[in-house]
This record gives sequence, structure tokens and C-alpha cells, in this order.
Amino acid sequence: MNILPKETVEQLDRWIIGQKEAKRAVAIALRNRYRRSQLSKELREEITPKNIIMKGPTGVGKTEIARRLAKLVGAPFLKVEATKYTEVGYVGRDVESMIRDLVEVAIRMAKEKKFEEVKKKAEPLVERRIVAMVVAEKKKRVADVAENILTEQTITEYREGKLDNFMIEVEMHRERRPMIDLPVGGGMGIEIGAIFDNMLPPGMMPPQRKKKLLTVESAREQLMEEECERLIDKDSIASEGIMMAEQSGIIFIDEIDKIGSTGGGNGPEVSREGVQRDILPIVEGCTVQTKYGAVKTDYILFIAAGAFHVSKISDLIPELQGRFPIRVELASLNKEDFLKILTQPDNAVTKQYQELLAVDNVKLKFEKEALELVAELAETENETNENLGARRLHSIMEILLDDVLFNAGTKKAAEEVIVNKSFVEKNMKQVIKKTDLRKYVL
Repeated sequence: MNILPKETVEQLDRWIIGQKEAKRAVAIALRNRYRRSQLSKELREEITPKNIIMKGPTGVGKTEIARRLAKLVGAPFLKVEATKYTEVGYVGRDVESMIRDLVEVAIRMAKEKKFEEVKKKAEPLVERRIVAMVVAEKKKRVADVAENILTEQTITEYREGKLDNFMIEVEMHRERRPMIDLPVGGGMGIEIGAIFDNMLPPGMMPPQRKKKLLTVESAREQLMEEECERLIDKDSIASEGIMMAEQSGIIFIDEIDKIGSTGGGNGPEVSREGVQRDILPIVEGCTVQTKYGAVKTDYILFIAAGAFHVSKISDLIPELQGRFPIRVELASLNKEDFLKILTQPDNAVTKQYQELLAVDNVKLKFEKEALELVAELAETENETNENLGARRLHSIMEILLDDVLFNAGTKKAAEEVIVNKSFVEKNMKQVIKKTDLRKYVL
């Protein structure tokens, strides 16, 4: 996607407050991908992504920056936690599974893209099938009407949406799923069902069908998927998915600080170092076998993140540190940041609650003084308790609006709730009292 770094930062600013340095780093990394794609094949193969490591407390936007970046460019994105992996030879998930999971995401994206391409071809096929089913159902009730007249009438009603709640019996294809999916060496899996399919002559195991009683609206969705599935080339989806994962995939490795050594040299320390050494070839560039084929990891962008409270980036093994040349530190959030988070982003917390309560005919209004007090409480709570970053706002807002959320919908008439300073002081008095008492604790 041809997007300039400034434009990327502007888009990220819509959702994430502050953290300019981190936004600049990912924006440049994204642009470098486009620049690389414009080079000759020989030069392209020499240029690998500059992986990024983010340091900062929880809830300050590390994951959100990476997630929004991937969404912005329509790239396959996977978030993993470093602590979920075990060293080769131990029971648990091996690090190669992150590549297999990324490929699954890419395959799903490629499939959705192909579905959109064949949707126009599938629509008349689906219409024909549904109209035939509706006509068959209507004929049971009105046998004296000519079939061609009934068909024309049904087509018109179907296109106008008048049949959406009409019930029909639909015969659908049911895929025979494998009973067992056995993992084997190299991270690949064997589908037992597929083995038996290949052993039997064609036609010996016809596709299974099942009947469902559905509304026309539900049937249209399911039949559309079935028809699109039939029209697309599955092999092209696999190859396109692998290419997307290889060339534009982004893997966000969270909690990487938890696998860093903190001193000593035995027990958990050795195990943590083992996981780092297993991650190293994936980040450096290797080939991982998946059920769709071999996947090269050389051009996947890796973004690692951690709070690094106990350990430091320098506690990671030097080889792994070297594969993350770009390092950015994300700052803790203050009162001004919290106030912006409450009001400015497209998905601001206040906007979310306003939309939720509007469902129950409650109009929620926030006054500036009230939001300033909420922001101040969030800052104080993070300073005196565990620093939860922006997540602290969610817990405060739940306490603040508890009565409103509980009682909304009980009145028939529309209701207006104004959240002002006194409203916050009344509903947050326990938190405010606890905060005030801390001033006297030495």
C-alpha cells in the first residue's frame, strides 16, 4: 500500500493518543516495505525488515499501534505472547506455530478477498436456488396458481426483501471433518480423514448433505458461502495466502521481557534462554513447513514489546537483540493523555458508552469538568496502584456508570443522564476517599 509515513501517523492518531516516537518507527517500517516492493528482484531479496522492540508499561498503546498498522494496510497480523512458548523438546507450543498461525490468518484474508471477487457470479445462483425453494413451499399452499406467475412474483418479493423471514428447508453440503489432526515433525499436521479420501476411488465417498430449516435471510448467507466456495480456486488461495504472510505479515510478540534472563544461570533462566534461541531463527529468516506449503520468514515484520520492569532489553541474548535494531520507549500516560483518550479518538471510551446506552433510549452527556476529574483519578490510581495505562479508564467508567448501566431500559420514555463533576464525586466517592487518605501515608 502506497502510504506516506506522515499519513500513517495521522491515521494512528485517530485511535491512539501520544506515543509519537513509536508511531514514527512503525510508519517508517511500513513505508520501507513499499519502497522495497518497488526495487528489482535482486535488490529486494537483500533488504529485510528492520524489526522493532517497544518498551513501556501495560495499556499505553503498544499492541494497539501494531494492530491498527496491520489493519491500515490490510496485512496479515498475529499477536502472540512469548511466555506461551516452550523450548524444543518440552511439552507446549513450539515457536514455529506462530508462523503457522500467521499463515492461517493470511489464508482467511485471501479467501475473503476471493469471495468478494466471485460474489457477483454467486448472487444469481443463490437467488435461483432460493426462489426455487420458496416456490416449492408456496405451491403446497396455493396449488391453483401457475408456476411461472408464482416464480415471477417470488423473484420480485425476494429482491425487495419481503421474503427475508420466510421459512424454507435448505439442503446444504456438509464437509466431512477429520477425526484427528496429528502433528508430525517440522510442525506439519496429518489429517487422518484426508488419508482415507486419497485411498478410496473417486465417487466412493460423495459429499454429505444435511437439511436445515432457515429463514430466507439466513439461507442466503449460507448458500452464498457455499456457492463462493465452489467458484474459487483453493490452490490459488493457498499460494496467495503464503505470499501475503511472507511479504506483508506482521507478528507482534508481547511480553518478550518475560523470557529475558534476570541473573543466575539455571532453572527457569535456562528455559527462557532456550525459548529466545528458538525464536532467533524465525526472526533471522528461515523456512517453516505448514500444511499449505513452505513459508519463508525472512520478510515478515516482527514487533516485540514488553514492560521491562524486572529485566532489561540488554538481558535478552545478544543475537536476538541484534535482530531488533529499532528500539522505542513508550511513555506512561498522564492526566492530559487520559482526557484526550476520553474524548478525541474515533473509539473514545465516552463515545462507546453513549452508543451502548442509546440502545436503551438513554442520552448520555459528559461535562468537561467531570472528564477532567475522571482523568485525574485514572492518573492517581495508576501512580499509587498497579499501572494499567489506559485500561484504568475502563474500570473507573464501569464504577462511575454502574447505576446508569443497570437501570437503563426500565423507563419507556427517553431519558437524559448528565455526567457532571458532582455526579463523579457522588459515584466515585470510595475511590476519591481512598485517594485522599493516601496523602497521609508516609
